[in-house]
Amino acid sequence: MPAPTCTLGFRIKSGWATTVLLVGPAKAPRVLDRRVTLLADPDDPEARQPYDVKRLIKAVERFSQRSVAKLIAEYRAAGHRVRGAGIVVGSVIDPRRIPNDHIRAHAEEGRLFRRVVEEGLRKGRVPVRVMVEKELYVTAARLRPRVAELGKDVDGPWRAEEKAAALAAWMALTP
Repeated sequence: MPAPTCTLGFRIKSGWATTVLLVGPAKAPRVLDRRVTLLADPDDPEARQPYDVKRLIKAVERFSQRSVAKLIAEYRAAGHRVRGAGIVVGSVIDPRRIPNDHIRAHAEEGRLFRRVVEEGLRKGRVPVRVMVEKELYVTAARLRPRVAELGKDVDGPWRAEEKAAALAAWMALTP
């Protein structure tokens, strides 16, 4: 009998992402795992806000590609069929449209960390969908209380980042 379908959800931050693995069915998913996925080398403090230095961008790309590939490989080795992923971001605005240099740099960083997770998932043959956090619960308002309930079965607090990642994974369970 094949393993049940699983999906991943990511809430992207600068240098890391909250990651949740859900197992279906879509009507009643369960959390199998939650963790922080590092997207930048924690031993290089500049790598969390790398957008000003090309060397750091390349380092983030290499580090995050390995990190996402390892995550997918671990889940698959444990017998989980990862069939889709949802990525939650703060914004998808084109940073070139932002006149303020400081805010534009943060938008570039956000785009970089989203892009590297997307690329890592695609390289792992995992279909991916990007969602803006402000629009997430508008799209799936009826699921908000159920997402909160998903946290009952996990140890420790069930934070906003985990709820957003879980909702993105849940939406990826639904065709």
